Amino acid sequence: MTETSDIAIKDIAAGGMTFRCRIAGDVGEPVLLLHGFPETSHMWTGLMPKLAAAGYRCLAPDQRGYSPGARPDGVDAYGYEELVSDVFALADAAGFDRFHLIGHDWGAIVGWAVLGSVGHERVASYTSLSIPHYLGFARATYEDEGGTLYRTILQLLLTEGGPEAAFLANDAAALRGAYTHSSPGEIDEYVDVLSQPGALAAAANWYRACRAHKRALEEPAVPFGEVSTPTLLIWGKDDAYVRRMSVDLAAPFMKAEYRVVEADTGHWIAQEAPELVEREVLAHLRAHPIG
Repeated sequence: MTETSDIAIKDIAAGGMTFRCRIAGDVGEPVLLLHGFPETSHMWTGLMPKLAAAGYRCLAPDQRGYSPGARPDGVDAYGYEELVSDVFALADAAGFDRFHLIGHDWGAIVGWAVLGSVGHERVASYTSLSIPHYLGFARATYEDEGGTLYRTILQLLLTEGGPEAAFLANDAAALRGAYTHSSPGEIDEYVDVLSQPGALAAAANWYRACRAHKRALEEPAVPFGEVSTPTLLIWGKDDAYVRRMSVDLAAPFMKAEYRVVEADTGHWIAQEAPELVEREVLAHLRAHPIG
């Protein structure tokens, strides 16, 4: 099904499941884009045509729990390792040997896990929107005295039935209100997907499986550590959920080229500053071509 003249929607079988994906560009170096919570691949519809026009081939899946054909039951199905396996399975299904990786929010956390996993050398460059190195972010979640708002949201997400009751009541009024910079059509898609049976519970399971980010701090064997992949971080200085302590604590883990762009935005960087994101992402991709 064609969404626009620049982007197509296609189901892709990968890892024993089926992912709803957006695709842009027929040729060029591959770019895999991962959305965050509570969004879908729709968040990339502004960037993907720009990358395709610049000669890149883009794939953005609705990730595990968001795609109806990739919505397994149980918290354990949403651990870091399972989310990473989806990335490599999708890359294999699309014929991506080496690829550029871009992630926002939870998609960025998955990206950090990919960089710490077997196969990380397949990633030619990494761009993270909003989330610095995950161990820095996880530490700041609990050490930053000013992070009360995010810790409160985490408790809601961990409560059985809490997300559905809070976010979907009254025609999903609270969920709709969270998207401060999305278009009405984009909001409608997000609400439609997360209103499907089991979808919001599955999205919350990402938080439950990581024990509200404590698992990475308590289990040294999880796939996070020093990063040897060229990385760009675009962080919003007014982000209410990811504060400066996260950025500061993340820096020591970066052992390759690492560039931080501080945007005059909040959390929804792709929607708040699309021209800045396009410019910085393209510069990063071009600086690290796939050999």
